[in-house]
Amino acid sequence: MPELPEVETVRRGLAPALVGARFSRVTLRRPNLRFPFPEGFVERLEGRTVTDLSRRAKYLVAGLDSNETLILHLGMSGRFDVSLPDGTNLSPGDFYLDGALGTPKHDHVVMAMSSGATVTYNDARRFGFMDLVPTVSLATCRHFAAMGIEPLSEALDGHAVARLFLNKITPLKAALLDQRLIAGLGNIYVCEALHRAGLHPETPAGHLAKADGGPTPKARILAKVIRQVLEEAVAAGGSTLRDYAHTDGSSGAFQHAFRVYDRVGEPCRAKGCAGAVTRIVQSGRSTFYCATCQTRPAKSLTR
Repeated sequence: MPELPEVETVRRGLAPALVGARFSRVTLRRPNLRFPFPEGFVERLEGRTVTDLSRRAKYLVAGLDSNETLILHLGMSGRFDVSLPDGTNLSPGDFYLDGALGTPKHDHVVMAMSSGATVTYNDARRFGFMDLVPTVSLATCRHFAAMGIEPLSEALDGHAVARLFLNKITPLKAALLDQRLIAGLGNIYVCEALHRAGLHPETPAGHLAKADGGPTPKARILAKVIRQVLEEAVAAGGSTLRDYAHTDGSSGAFQHAFRVYDRVGEPCRAKGCAGAVTRIVQSGRSTFYCATCQTRPAKSLTR
């Protein structure tokens, strides 16, 4: 599943084709994706202009001049193709290497824009979805009401980490993946951030808060490296893993900078560390870390 940096890459690629353009015609080739399309979906889009395109966690958020907002989620295999009348392909990247995933039979939504661009949503597994909600209630809609803070925002600092994790015995890896606390973090980038912070993935999350609720030095470091890892991944165009690649033939490059993810048995890349990357399973997901420089914590919350 594309994580936050991949979704941000798609947003940046889609913006020139969508922002300021009007939906001239919208064609649905099936009644549903993961969920049914909203009632009157086509009629509510056609003739409306996209005023802005932002991202919330792993969601794309397109403001419309109708005071509604179009919410898009890529799911497991969602991708966008952007083409111009002269055949030029401006696709922002779908991150899928397997060409079969992008075959026309999986083109489920086709949006012809007033700019002349055609934006096609392709989704082989149909785990993505689209929704329309009143802009005024965007923050409290069912998609975002329980969502935590943005990891690329100024809100994420050592104090926020301490506040969110205070007295929690949940393993740190699981706490970081809890979208109700910090929204948008996924398995790949959590593994990478924990390694840079020198934190074992099974550390009780509460270890990052002092007894008075203030942040420990590790809490400050973790907040910093989360932003660092995500920003580097966005700058690299995301990560290309197994099925992932850009539709224009290029690929995200951040996978070449992985320090631990999917590198079982390989040498740790931390400076001065002689350890090797190992793998454990947490909540059904693979966790990659170095047991040498990411020390296993005590079981208590004593700090």
